[in-house]
Amino acid sequence: MRLLFDQNISFRICRLLSESFSECRHVSSVGLHNHEDIDIWKFAKTNGFS
Repeated sequence: MRLLFDQNISFRICRLLSESFSECRHVSSVGLHNHEDIDIWKFAKTNGFS
């Protein structure tokens, strides 16, 4: 499962979950920090994130 976490959740969560979810990303790591929710949703949908 590919997980994408919003900026309201600490980027540290990806480190904690990486063993169970190798496809775990934070919006800041994909260039979407401070973007509108709609931009993040579109990115997630296009790239297969949950």
